[in-house]
Amino acid sequence: MPRADVNNLIRAQFMPHIWCPGCGHGIIMHSILRALADLQIPKEKICISSGIGCSSRLPGYIDACTLHTAHGRSLAFATGIRMANPDLTIVNVMGDGDGTAIGGNHFIHACRRNIGVTAVLMNNNIYGMTGGQASPTTPEGAMAATAPYGSIDPTFDVCKLAAGAGATYVARATVANPAQCTMFIKKGIEHQKKGFALVEIVSFCHTQFGRKNKRSRPQDNLEWLKNHTVSIAQAEKLTAEELKDKIITGEFVNIENAREYSDRYNDVIARAQKA
Repeated sequence: MPRADVNNLIRAQFMPHIWCPGCGHGIIMHSILRALADLQIPKEKICISSGIGCSSRLPGYIDACTLHTAHGRSLAFATGIRMANPDLTIVNVMGDGDGTAIGGNHFIHACRRNIGVTAVLMNNNIYGMTGGQASPTTPEGAMAATAPYGSIDPTFDVCKLAAGAGATYVARATVANPAQCTMFIKKGIEHQKKGFALVEIVSFCHTQFGRKNKRSRPQDNLEWLKNHTVSIAQAEKLTAEELKDKIITGEFVNIENAREYSDRYNDVIARAQKA
């Protein structure tokens, strides 16, 4: 059976996109499009929400129900959409700053509630759109506009944060492996009936991050990702020292018997009606 055509989900009138040539976010958008097309979801049943930042321009290019919201608040909007219409497939895209800094509170509570949303966190380790400031995922020692001598802040492990907060599906891939990105996004979307899915995709910003950290070309960043990525199985065989600067990819959480928040909320409605 031939794969579905992603062109049916693209708003061609808004091309070319605003991202820098070679930006990893284009790979992520293609993975999202491919996942939606492969799952054969009607576009009127798809909702793509986002906040503010480079990543958040993505919904404008997808021909579905889309929502461009406030900085860090997209998961609050996505939660409302899910509660109002639980039949929709909701994909919420966030940047690392958008999702874990100003939006960190909404992020942990979306995980805690286990609301049926697939959050794709596009992690390029920097605030790309607003000038290259350090974000909560900027590696220690990396240069940024707000850390000209190297960042000293410890970084968030986004997947551990999501798992600890209660997300029932958690996975990580990098843009150096687009097929894995697509696979995890598909599984995250299929998990929505069971609850909150976090798919972190490690991307890159060669313009704001790369130029300050000796990775100024897209190919430099892709090569770096390939050389610094290990699977969960590989990571189990390595020491803490060997895992330094490594990106661990794979599925970290997949709870099959989880119960989604809006489904549990229906029980409250039923009890109220009986009362």
